[in-house]
Amino acid sequence: MVSPRKYHHGNLKEAFLEAAREVLEADGLTGLSLRKTAEKIGVSHTAPKNHFGSMSGLLTALVTQGYAELADYMVADETAGADRCARRGTALAGYVDFATANPALYELMFARDRLVNDDPDLMREVGACFSILADVAKDLGWHTGPAEVVTGKSQIALWSFVHGYAQLITAGRFKKDNMKNLSVLDILPAISAKIPPDTPE
Repeated sequence: MVSPRKYHHGNLKEAFLEAAREVLEADGLTGLSLRKTAEKIGVSHTAPKNHFGSMSGLLTALVTQGYAELADYMVADETAGADRCARRGTALAGYVDFATANPALYELMFARDRLVNDDPDLMREVGACFSILADVAKDLGWHTGPAEVVTGKSQIALWSFVHGYAQLITAGRFKKDNMKNLSVLDILPAISAKIPPDTPE
């Protein structure tokens, strides 16, 4: 039995999140529970419900934290006044770095059936990440057509590209010699500096 630790009520919620994250990364989602989280910090197994209400509430809080950190990773190495090409490289590399550093949390962030998807804090952090993605998806030069269509295609294409790469690398799928040691930027398709014409395809 874990001996109880004393926590001020103001930081108990943060303690729960820290403990839950440790369990998640060590034992996976199937090994995470409100009871195990409470036991890890030595409090009553009913205590997490006072802060999160349910398992979905706890997972949503974890994912909200994850998206906030992901946004930080995506701008972490950005220098003042960096152009969009440099911001794009920083964002994509940061996205993958976050996923590889937090594989279980990264997987949970896309498990929508386990979350309170209309939680305002979660929606705010997801929106912040998407704003970064929307910025760096401009001027790709991968598509042509009306500006609104090009914008949508570019955002989907770039997100699919970096998300797919992150999932594959965290799963350890790149084992061939000619795939090893390649970063997401090494395989990024050529990007045009020109904005595609605002004409139908």
